[in-house]
Amino acid sequence: MKLRMLAAAAVLSMTFAGAAYADGKVTASLKAPLAAKTKVVAGGAVFACEGDSCVAVKAPARATTVAGCKALVKEVGALTAFSNGKRAIEGEDLAACNAVASN
Repeated sequence: MKLRMLAAAAVLSMTFAGAAYADGKVTASLKAPLAAKTKVVAGGAVFACEGDSCVAVKAPARATTVAGCKALVKEVGALTAFSNGKRAIEGEDLAACNAVASN
C-alpha cells in the first residue's frame, strides 16, 4: 500500500513539474548585440545569448513576465522583443522593462 502511495505521489509531482515548464521556449531580441556568447539566468530560465538574441529552451511561466524581462535586461541590456510564442511583452511593458537597463 505504501509503495502505491509513493508511486502515485511521484506521478503527481512529475505532472506539476511538467506544467511549470509548459510555456517552453522564450526568445529575446537585443537592442545591441553582445560581444561574446553568454548564459544568463533570469526569471527562472537559463538563456543562451549570442549576438543580438537570447533563447531559453525550457522556461517557467514567470520567465515571460515584466519581472522576468527586467531580470534579463539587467544582465544583457535593452530588448526590442520578448516572447514565448503565446505571450509577448510589448509597448509600455517593454518600455518599463528596458527602463532598468544599465547601458
